[in-house]
Amino acid sequence: MAGTREGAIARAESYFDDGSFLADLGRRVAIPTASQERDAMPALVDYVSGEMSAALSGLGYECQVLPNPVSFYGPFLVARRIEDPARPTVLTYGHGDVVRGQAEKWRNGLSPWRIVIEGDRIYGRGTADNKGQHTINIAALACVIAERGALGFNSTILIEMGEEAGSPGLADFCAAHKAMLAADVLIGSDGPRLDQRRPTIFGGTRGVLNFDLKLSLREGGHHSGNWGGLLANPGIILAHALATITDARGQINVPEWRPRTLTPAMRAALAQVHVDAGEGAPEIDPDWGEAALTPMERVFGWNSFEILAFTTGNPDEPVNAIPPSASAHCQLRFVVGTDPQDIIPALRRHLDKHGFGEVEIATDDLIMKATRLDPENPWAKFASASIEKTTGGKPDLLPNLGGSLPNDVFTDIIGMPTIWVPHSYAACSQHAPNEHMLASVARDGLRLMTGLFWDIGAERPS
Repeated sequence: MAGTREGAIARAESYFDDGSFLADLGRRVAIPTASQERDAMPALVDYVSGEMSAALSGLGYECQVLPNPVSFYGPFLVARRIEDPARPTVLTYGHGDVVRGQAEKWRNGLSPWRIVIEGDRIYGRGTADNKGQHTINIAALACVIAERGALGFNSTILIEMGEEAGSPGLADFCAAHKAMLAADVLIGSDGPRLDQRRPTIFGGTRGVLNFDLKLSLREGGHHSGNWGGLLANPGIILAHALATITDARGQINVPEWRPRTLTPAMRAALAQVHVDAGEGAPEIDPDWGEAALTPMERVFGWNSFEILAFTTGNPDEPVNAIPPSASAHCQLRFVVGTDPQDIIPALRRHLDKHGFGEVEIATDDLIMKATRLDPENPWAKFASASIEKTTGGKPDLLPNLGGSLPNDVFTDIIGMPTIWVPHSYAACSQHAPNEHMLASVARDGLRLMTGLFWDIGAERPS
């Protein structure tokens, strides 16, 4: 083995500065891998069978494109580079699918399937979520190989093509291929930094469950002048049912939804972090959420209930009629310590107790479970020290992110600690028109990931 850590990082800087990063990312963004579209399968297959297999084969990886256990969803790419079974193995994850392009809603001059540079912003669908992020990590691996002649550890890369559709088949796939995917640690990148100017490490994610509350009282609407005061209004009833779930500032009233795992150690860790989402981000509402908690504790250490949509009657063309039904699409983001199997039963008990037994709860049972990593875990401390060595400053270290990922597949099914180092920021317009990543964050991400992979090859955490 030869080369130096500084030399590897210099290669990463050159890869960005000479346009190679934009060239690689541009090819990948141009493949319309919108997994929510019915006709996307050719693009989903092309991304892993063509673009990514070619890139990873060129780095000495053995690539396999394997079918999804769930029909009609995109395949998986597993790429492996085994240098020495005695050395640690790192599993690196990313997803190549994106949400719908929504081309007609992008600003003039922008396109979801073409890279456009404006100042520090790199526009294109998937730049932030997740093509840009796994392009950074794979390039960092390439820089270590080029400088050292080897990684110094074993590397497995898993790219799925259905994350934006809820990762159908991922759990079954990982269970079936557990031996092939086994590793000492997962190191992946998704989600945003807390502060675009400072790296973030998070070890897990909040879980998520979406569900609908529905109330149907009769067939068809009835004239509000003739029947007003005689017929119960389902919109009013459902609004009152929803109002029992939280108080007026959003504090959760369902007892089983109130976690008991916000420990002094967690509070101490969260006291060190601060969110700066960047230009265009909304201001935090200081009087919203759990009053006894800090803003950081509310989003990283607590549960949050949201009403994502509420419909009664015809909002686009209202008429003078009492509507026959009402529905609300709701969501619970939850932390470790909340029993995911009791979320809906607990809500049922709560609504019945408050006299809303006629309100129906419907869910597809698709749950992303909550996961968390102790900040004292050796891998967390190792990654933090490596990033501090590269950047000169301590990263924000979170036990879990506020958002959700299928992280439980890696922690519970395969069985490994997980380290996530995001290369995006909160105001990136992820899942919306005008999605972008910041060039400054991308370049910084290349440097710190190259340093991290170099350090793993030089020594393993203990």
